[in-house]
Amino acid sequence: MKVMLPDGTEKSVPAGTTPLAIAEGIGAGLARAAVAARVDGELRDLTRPLTVDCSLAIVTLRDEEALEVLRHSTAHATAQAVQELFPGTRIAQGPVIDDGFYYDFDREEPFTDKDLAAIEARVKEIRKRNLAIERLELPRDEAIRFFENEEEPYKVHFATTKGGETVTIYRQGEWTDFCLGPHLPSTGRLGVFKLLSVAGAYWLGDEKNKMLQRIYGTAFFDKQELKEHLALLEEARKRDHRKLGKELKLFSFHPEAPASPFFHPKGAGLYNRLVDYVRGLYQVYGYDEVITPQIFDSSLWKTSGHYEHYRDVMYFTEVDDREYAVKPMNCPSHCLIYGEGRHSYRQLPIRMADFGRLHRYELSGATAGLTRVRTFCQDDGHIFCTEDQVHDEVGNLTRMYLESYAVFGLDVRIFLSTRPEKKAGDDSLWDRSEAALKAALKTYGHPFTVNEGDGAFYGPKIDFIVRDALRREHQIGTIQLDYVLPERFGLKYIDADNSEKRPVMIHRAMLGSLERFIGLLIEHCGGAFPLWLAPEQARVLPITDRTMDYAEQLRTSMAAAGLRVTVDRRNEKIGAKIREAQLEKIPFMLVVGDKEAESGSITVRSRKDGDLGTSTLDEFIENAVANVAARRSE
Repeated sequence: MKVMLPDGTEKSVPAGTTPLAIAEGIGAGLARAAVAARVDGELRDLTRPLTVDCSLAIVTLRDEEALEVLRHSTAHATAQAVQELFPGTRIAQGPVIDDGFYYDFDREEPFTDKDLAAIEARVKEIRKRNLAIERLELPRDEAIRFFENEEEPYKVHFATTKGGETVTIYRQGEWTDFCLGPHLPSTGRLGVFKLLSVAGAYWLGDEKNKMLQRIYGTAFFDKQELKEHLALLEEARKRDHRKLGKELKLFSFHPEAPASPFFHPKGAGLYNRLVDYVRGLYQVYGYDEVITPQIFDSSLWKTSGHYEHYRDVMYFTEVDDREYAVKPMNCPSHCLIYGEGRHSYRQLPIRMADFGRLHRYELSGATAGLTRVRTFCQDDGHIFCTEDQVHDEVGNLTRMYLESYAVFGLDVRIFLSTRPEKKAGDDSLWDRSEAALKAALKTYGHPFTVNEGDGAFYGPKIDFIVRDALRREHQIGTIQLDYVLPERFGLKYIDADNSEKRPVMIHRAMLGSLERFIGLLIEHCGGAFPLWLAPEQARVLPITDRTMDYAEQLRTSMAAAGLRVTVDRRNEKIGAKIREAQLEKIPFMLVVGDKEAESGSITVRSRKDGDLGTSTLDEFIENAVANVAARRSE
């Protein structure tokens, strides 16, 4: 059997040789660092025998996939530890997720912090046992009987629905699990880890199913990496937008409107300034804003295809024996507006923008603060253009997005998401759509990664993934190309040769959901918003009642210059006023006592840099207004 290595070396080995054996033959250092193997591009166990000619790459500790294998194996060890410590617990699933893993358990008694500590200790013991992790293959029916005998109903489900004709089972010692793999060669190769928390999770994410207990954890090969990660998690807890939103009086939630935020005055101000920012871009980039209804007859959603593909997350009602739906998106209503009149190719592109509220039913277990809500607003827009105009429109959109993310201090990665398995339209349309987006990104020099199968049901899309201050990634912006809706709604334009043509429709949202973006922004800056966005830009702190009138004069002058300023009129010591303003993350505190009132000056204190000394009011206003106009991210 011939094996081709990444450097072009070809090795002849007996059939049944394992990647680990080949790594050992190359060198002891490579074998020690080996975690898994890529065989003809497929990630596999190091101990899985090779049976045919293939290409082989050894995955080592330095490779990105190594962490995935480590965390998957740590999840298995966690489940083994739970079942050893708490007999009778049933195991469900334990996938790798961003920055860690989780495992779901069916157990009547809730896990406590003490239990987590005991489970951690048992995982370390399992690591010391150095149990071989073996991959077994059983015929589907035999695997189902195996898990039935083990009294593992959740594993029976997976063996039945995901196993195929042959089911893979992983065994370490006496413990087994249904799994596709791959895994480390043995439990002795487990690295450093930490079990982080316990949460409830419905089986298969369906709130009609039983509530299971989900243990979250993370794992690394290096102690320092784990230490840094735990420090980031601690910082993330401090920056949690749900916590800061309440402390800074930005928003709240109430059981009378589940998963639907109430924005308080400061939060509403922040929300509206984001809208104003986007509206300013619309003037530059040639958009016309429209307002569309909230509720439509269900026939509209049947025409658009959303009734078939999206109805499970829509809200419906019946009036006068007609079924209506609350809109989950704006695109069909924009098609109605476009379809009202005749359009010449000379009028295209037509760019519509809409800040209408949208409603989608999210499972109660999936909602989380502002990041997943049931009512929200997008900075939504749709472009109707000719096929020849797609290239430039996508280029202009990408430029607008990247400029805007830079304003908020966010790093960006771009992904091109291609046709999903469940899609509308024929393959020729998808071919043209995907080619158009690729060409635009390449022409304008924007590096991108192809994300196979993750497009919308009606067309491919470009996704913009931003990284926040805690190095977490969030998908916010999107550009989606659509040939299907113009066809469904019979949209037309008159071309230069007087023939009727279909326009191409581009769906776009730059910030995405404003609610979700605000949650991201709160955590990105820890609630310390840049001056141009801060709900309260400055607070005047009079030291005594004698300087109260002067403080009010300052507030009036700054408000006239367009700054958002308040006066702390409480009968408190100046130290207490400064501490509270600092906790409320006010960018500037203006301390005024008798000396400042007599000289017509102010003593400026910065949230970030502390005492800045004495200044004139005009100097402060000039600098602050310039800072706001520049939209500095700090």
